[in-house]
Amino acid sequence: MQLKIDLHVHSNYSYDSLITPQDVLFYSQQKELAGVAITDHDRIDGAIKIAKTLNIPVISGIEITSRDGHITGLNLQETIPPKLSAEETVDRIHEAGGLAVACHPSAFFKGSLSKEHVTSKFDAVEVINASSFLFNHFTSRNKQIASYLGIAQVAGSDAHYGPEIGCAYTLVDAEPNVDAIVKAIKKGLCQPSGTAIPLTMRLKKIVLVFEYQHLKQKGERGRRG
Repeated sequence: MQLKIDLHVHSNYSYDSLITPQDVLFYSQQKELAGVAITDHDRIDGAIKIAKTLNIPVISGIEITSRDGHITGLNLQETIPPKLSAEETVDRIHEAGGLAVACHPSAFFKGSLSKEHVTSKFDAVEVINASSFLFNHFTSRNKQIASYLGIAQVAGSDAHYGPEIGCAYTLVDAEPNVDAIVKAIKKGLCQPSGTAIPLTMRLKKIVLVFEYQHLKQKGERGRRG
């Protein structure tokens, strides 16, 4: 069975995301996704809660801010500390039973790993990231990195706004449950697919995030007052 899985979605537990658990379910169904990975910035609590509430496979993950750039840990149940080296971060992910993914390793403005920090110790390279600028150029570079290392190639939307979910996804040959999906990715039984997030959608997200953060700050000031 081939499943469409978006392996890079940020919920509103991330400081810069608008996506609610209801959005995850709605847009997953709209895009005919079989499941998603929730990969909030440096925290796991939202992913674990969402995984327990939705009736689709939800892989709990983290986008970890390593000292050398961002790394996604998939299938985790505990937080991996930020600001470790890339090598140590990968080791900690594996010790916790997770998969280590070099997310958007060559993209601009995303805290990406440089090429020298992406090694065969990783389980996969995110070759397609729907939110990357110069999308075709960096997709090509990421595929070269993964091919050179001989590791799995995956894709994700890097969604921070509901309609972005599913713009990129990974086709995984597995049964529709988290354990089977994770094992298939580790074996390389997967294929990246998808396109760049449309410019109009990006601009709308920027405006909505700005408004959300402004209202949040206003509310915090009101509570302090």
